[in-house]
Amino acid sequence: MGISLTNLRGNEGSNRKRKRIGRGMGSGHGQTAGKGVKGQKARTGHHGARIGFEGGQMPMQRRLPKRGFKNPFRREAFPVNLGHLCERFDGTVDVEAMKDAGMVPRTAPLVKVLAEGDVTKKLTVRAHAFSEAAKAKLEQAGGVAEVIAVEKKKKTHGPAAEPAQG
Repeated sequence: MGISLTNLRGNEGSNRKRKRIGRGMGSGHGQTAGKGVKGQKARTGHHGARIGFEGGQMPMQRRLPKRGFKNPFRREAFPVNLGHLCERFDGTVDVEAMKDAGMVPRTAPLVKVLAEGDVTKKLTVRAHAFSEAAKAKLEQAGGVAEVIAVEKKKKTHGPAAEPAQG
């Protein structure tokens, strides 16, 4: 007899019954419910130690020395090489053109042009920042480096914020 929807079955052992712990000695998983005797791993709420915990040993994040300062207000500029701009564009290049060409991610807030590569044609490049060498290379080839003003976030509170109109 062939296979039909009425006689379909899973393979032998493919559907095992759920392990029901703490349901009496007859189940084989009673009393300590498979957790052994006492200790941290037997306690309720134990799902492995917290992240970074090393069993009481001084954790790595406390052993290593801390140095320097991370500026929380730093704005990272996405780097673009002059050589790549020269290969892909003619005439005027702005940030939108770079984004459309896939050279700069859409989410990049700032773009900085670096001097890597050769400039063989006259380009007008508009970006948020230029390296000194990039400016020099552009101007040597007869091009122009135009700096776009970076808009600063307005303060929403504090002494520099505008007073409430009332």
